[in-house]
Amino acid sequence: MGDIEGDEKRAVSPEEMYDAKHSLDADALKLAEMGYAQDMKRNFSVWSVLGVGFSLTNSWFGISAALVTGINSGGPLLIIYGIIIICLISICVGISLSELASALPNAGGQYFWANELAPKRYANFASYLTGWFAWAGSIFTSASVALAMGSALVGCYQLAHPDLVIQPWMTFVGYQITNIFCFFFNTYGKVLPTIAQTTLYVSLISFFVILVTVPATAPTHQHAKFVFATFINGTGWKENGIAFIVGLVNTNWAFACLDCATHMAEEVGRPEKMIPIAIMGTVAIGFTTSWFYSVSMFFSIVGDFSEIAATATYVPILELFYRALQNKGGAIFLEAMIIATGFGCLIASHTWQSRLCWSFARDRGIPGHQWLSQVHPKLDVPLYAHFVSCVIVAAVGCLYLGSYTAFNSMVTACIVLLYVSYSIPVVCLLVKGRNNIKHGPFWLGPIGLFANCVLLCWTLFTLVMYSFPFTMPVAASNMNYVSAVYGVVVIIMATDWLVRGRKSYRGQGSRREEAEEVVRRESISAVP
Repeated sequence: MGDIEGDEKRAVSPEEMYDAKHSLDADALKLAEMGYAQDMKRNFSVWSVLGVGFSLTNSWFGISAALVTGINSGGPLLIIYGIIIICLISICVGISLSELASALPNAGGQYFWANELAPKRYANFASYLTGWFAWAGSIFTSASVALAMGSALVGCYQLAHPDLVIQPWMTFVGYQITNIFCFFFNTYGKVLPTIAQTTLYVSLISFFVILVTVPATAPTHQHAKFVFATFINGTGWKENGIAFIVGLVNTNWAFACLDCATHMAEEVGRPEKMIPIAIMGTVAIGFTTSWFYSVSMFFSIVGDFSEIAATATYVPILELFYRALQNKGGAIFLEAMIIATGFGCLIASHTWQSRLCWSFARDRGIPGHQWLSQVHPKLDVPLYAHFVSCVIVAAVGCLYLGSYTAFNSMVTACIVLLYVSYSIPVVCLLVKGRNNIKHGPFWLGPIGLFANCVLLCWTLFTLVMYSFPFTMPVAASNMNYVSAVYGVVVIIMATDWLVRGRKSYRGQGSRREEAEEVVRRESISAVP
């Protein structure tokens, strides 16, 4: 959109400039006033944005994948009631994000909000930290989804070939294949809205088919006491409360990444209204599907619970399907539906992480920003940002070769890093004063304040408690390495800030100085 070559072709009168400015698309003009050009086309509807948001969060799929470890950290009681606890927390998170997205709709999401709301002296640093935490969280989200898919693919093969003993490298190969396969779906912008809506329908259809098929075919069913009142502590922790908390991380993962829709703000019309609908709709659909799915699956368990947890496939939900259907082909077919849903989840995660990288690079927050901030003119996607993000996801997969609990560490990093990225702009909002900003259409007053406080308290809780070892006694192979992950992320951020970021980062001061020029360029391009 670019340059001001129009001035050289013919003079633009003040009257024409005024008319052009007022004929600009309202969303593009609002974005220009923030200091950004409308580089991405607004191809998404509210349904396709909801499709991206739900496809990524995809709570019932998250429960299926989280059973890999969560099934031993509390059993049915943890999952059934954990979903309710996390849903209530997620409502508060969703309200906090929706208020900010409605007031300040921008693809930068939380890092942009932090820059606008923080005291001027600290605005750039607060925004820079937020952007890095958010992008790192998105990388570990994609890694955790890809690892779940790799495990599911290898598990299906093992079920069909019982003599196979699964080795870490097999899952690692499945991880890389999944990451590469899903990469190509984000390389052409025009098809992304269709893909997003399709994956939403695939998820809901898969949910319905599994919800009906498994309990209908199971030869026996568990009693209500087992489903609603059975706590299983297979973690090695003597304190059941600690076992519950370390298991809660898996349920929490099923409601992670609620900021996804905010980063589509420059690809949907009227984002100040559409983004909050997508965020809160994601929470509502997520709770409904995940809770009823969990209840249905636990009622359908056939045989001993411990045998399902210790399955040779390393995929408990697949073993549950097999025991209920008494047929390997049927079990693999149902797991294939979960895998298809997972592919949609990873595609949405790639969309999300690439938009985070691209938007942050526009403000020179990342090394190589001059390339990462580009949008491919024909493909209408930030191709470089997408490629680099996926390469980093591929590298993170190497963690699994060194630790069987890498999945939990990835999940924990995904959750906590994102919560921290949400909390920084919320802290800035509270310091500035909730009534000292221009409110958007979605603003809940005292309810929003309560939601902000819950988000901040929960972030502190997860930062400490989710760092505990998942099993006892602790060994190198089962240790929770998430603290090391935090350390690596902080070292990278600190080094880049000191060497490059503090000098080149484009904060609110620079953006506001450039905003008039951006509006002028947009206005000139609108002159017929």
